[in-house]
Amino acid sequence: MVVRANMGSLVLLPGMMCDDRLWSPQIEALSPLVDEIFVADFSVDDSIAGMARTVLASAPAKFALAGLSMGGIVALEMWRQAPDRITGMALMDTNARAELSSRRAKREPQIQRAEESLWKVVDEELIPSYAAEGTPGHDFIGDVVREMADSLGQQVFRQQSIALRDRADSVRTLRSITCPVLVLGGTGDKLCPASNHEFIHRSITGSKLILIPNCGHLSTLECPEAVNKSLADWLQVVAQLPQKV
Repeated sequence: MVVRANMGSLVLLPGMMCDDRLWSPQIEALSPLVDEIFVADFSVDDSIAGMARTVLASAPAKFALAGLSMGGIVALEMWRQAPDRITGMALMDTNARAELSSRRAKREPQIQRAEESLWKVVDEELIPSYAAEGTPGHDFIGDVVREMADSLGQQVFRQQSIALRDRADSVRTLRSITCPVLVLGGTGDKLCPASNHEFIHRSITGSKLILIPNCGHLSTLECPEAVNKSLADWLQVVAQLPQKV
């Protein structure tokens, strides 16, 4: 994995009920290769647009951007708000479409269950959908997810659920993206299947698609070596392009 140093800033956007621990393998691997890494905090806002504004308010003037799941949705909103500041984008295990009506109808009951027992929702509903079936990292991923959820708590679960429920459709936004884009997903992702990523790839001119075999939704934790290499290669492309003033 060879990457030129001094490649600028990298902003990492976590998924729902996740924090910097979602990106631990990438922070360790990529920190020597970029000038600085920022991990967004999504514990305050209850809208995708608000999350994007908060990140942009504290981010460097120019930066590459990698978002997983909800983080990918925020990344697309950030492109709508400030495309000239983004030098490259990695959209990982994510979805560019608005929430389906069938999924919207399930949000409030799930929020109510989480207010009764967040741990029960995490164990019975989130963790089973995160790791690919039969993978060795399943137990490890479950432990990390529980730790992150315990730190963030029920109120953040409600806020982020509402943000995802009410998110804008980003299909038209995909066609406007002009920076180097990596589209990455796991073939075992139950929440954001390979078809999502194939659609995003087809919609963004010049994007690169990588589907990691036997990898689930939290690819950064489940398949860190493959993700690290993919991100490093993408950052190399970003660094080689002249930046707009």
